[in-house]
Amino acid sequence: MSDTKVNLLGLDRKGLEAFFTNMGEKAFRASQVMKWIHQFGVNDFDEMNNIAKGLREQLKEVAELRAPELVLDQASSDGTHKWVLRLDSGNCIETVLIPEGERGTLCVSSQVGCALDCSFCATGKQGFNRNLTTAEIVGQLRAAYQYYGATHRDKRIITNVVMMGMGEPLLNFDNVVAAMNIMTDDDCYGLSKRRVTLSTAGVVPAMRRLAEESDVSLAVSLHAPNDELRNVLVPLNCKYPLKELMAACRHYVEVGNKRKITFEYVMLDGVNDKPEHARQMIQLLKGIPSKINLIPFNPFPQSQYRRSSDETIRHFRDILAAGGLTTVTRRTRGDDIDAACGQLVGKVMDRTKRNLPKAGDALQELGG
Repeated sequence: MSDTKVNLLGLDRKGLEAFFTNMGEKAFRASQVMKWIHQFGVNDFDEMNNIAKGLREQLKEVAELRAPELVLDQASSDGTHKWVLRLDSGNCIETVLIPEGERGTLCVSSQVGCALDCSFCATGKQGFNRNLTTAEIVGQLRAAYQYYGATHRDKRIITNVVMMGMGEPLLNFDNVVAAMNIMTDDDCYGLSKRRVTLSTAGVVPAMRRLAEESDVSLAVSLHAPNDELRNVLVPLNCKYPLKELMAACRHYVEVGNKRKITFEYVMLDGVNDKPEHARQMIQLLKGIPSKINLIPFNPFPQSQYRRSSDETIRHFRDILAAGGLTTVTRRTRGDDIDAACGQLVGKVMDRTKRNLPKAGDALQELGG
């Protein structure tokens, strides 16, 4: 399709209303078209039978409905589904659906690869190519529904969305926020804002902006309770250290009286899983309404880390709980199809050409 056409799949309500008013149409056309695109999953303007034929013909000339192409699906023995979606120029991204009883959580990607290079994450090791468009982000949710032949009304399919797939969502701020607006719009997918979660490694200025512009739930990839260790595990910490990150977390909770922040903490054997690390975290999160997700490390090829033992994780959790922190251990899902947390790699044409010191060298200096 022509590059000059507007992809309506990527326009939220505000954008679609502007699109129609610029055409000389009434703004209410946005609601009509959003329902056709997202609730009914149509791909052809001719199917929009409550819109005048003349307008449908105009839409064919200036607009399109273009989503990523589903090229592979893999099913895990535990019911997890991973889909590979092809974008342009050979790039691919991965999306994962995790069923859990009456709940289905879709893990959505926001970038092709990731520029942050967290040392324990397979996605980061693939490098970075570009941000996803709003249509490519929303297209993952749409593809999941269409895979099952379902509409958004079948709430059993997808009840939650987590922006925890490939990429750092806050480095693609505008497209991600527009996509979440579509996900939560009643004329689209109607997801509760409390059931849409954005996960960030700690892009502090964007966290503060998000607090003003969105009501979605927030998760922070913490993974270390002190700057020295976090600088190694999450290099972004060198730019936005923990003092700044914690201040941004407090601000996020205070603005709009938001609920708890989820802190994600991957458990790395002998690296960040010692009792003193748990005690440091208790002090770090003091005064912040928190929920802690302990994530057993999911190995990937060439990974230098090992998963903490079950006993170590239980002891770590018990220390946090005794310190007053709500703590759960995430059950590993989809690791047999490389769909578990930290394992998504897609197919990335890396533009970063990284030449950074190996994290293992820095860990040795820390005594890890």
